[in-house]
Amino acid sequence: MPVFEVREGSSPVILGFPHTGTDVPPAIWERLNANGRLLADTDWHIHRLYDALVPDVTTVRATFHRYVIDANRDPAGTSLYPGQNTTGLVPQTDFDNAPIWRDGQAPTEADIAARVADFHAPYHAALAAEIERVKSIHGIAVLYDCHSIRSHTPFLFDGRLPDFNVGTDNGTTCDPAIEAATVAVTSSAKGYTSILNGRFKGGWTTRHYGKPATGVHAIQMELAQSTHLASEAPPFAYDDAKAEKLRVHLASILSRIEQIALDLKR
Repeated sequence: MPVFEVREGSSPVILGFPHTGTDVPPAIWERLNANGRLLADTDWHIHRLYDALVPDVTTVRATFHRYVIDANRDPAGTSLYPGQNTTGLVPQTDFDNAPIWRDGQAPTEADIAARVADFHAPYHAALAAEIERVKSIHGIAVLYDCHSIRSHTPFLFDGRLPDFNVGTDNGTTCDPAIEAATVAVTSSAKGYTSILNGRFKGGWTTRHYGKPATGVHAIQMELAQSTHLASEAPPFAYDDAKAEKLRVHLASILSRIEQIALDLKR
């Protein structure tokens, strides 16, 4: 199976999906324990949630699971959130801090280096290529990185996570108008809660690519999975009614970002 899927579009907006993949090569699958094989930390159904919200957006999706290697982590292994609980480039535990590898089967440094080369690097080469292609068309590109997580994950944060978690690394990864337009939608969405640069300020992808001075903008959206799943426990089923309600707001965000991008290039 290819390690990424690309759907090219003509919009200045690119959607990134680093955590929706569930493919685990057999040799790696054999090393996971029963808990790891639940693949519980997947961004379940996020590519479905965003499908066809606005016309002609480019999508770049990793097909491999984040337990193989996390496509939204620094390939050098540097922590995104120093001093806070998190999971690494190749996670040793799940989001509940429970082991995911069989005894004695945790990945070695050599394993991690191989996975960077075989999975992480090809995904980001594809994403970088699409950013450059879109920028060559419009003179600007906006990467909107799509994520989700269980709304209650005590190892990572206290209490209940807001429904919309917008990350711009404290305003550094995109033009202020893009941030403001996104927050305007999330903060006014009836029945939802939202926060800007809270627990999730934008992962490595957002911080790595988001350089507004070069014409490349990036923003991360971390959704609480309660907004679109029937349950945040196995089998992590998609809830059509919840999702359709949410998709209205996501479509509004993407449409506004697209128009701002077209305005900024003028």
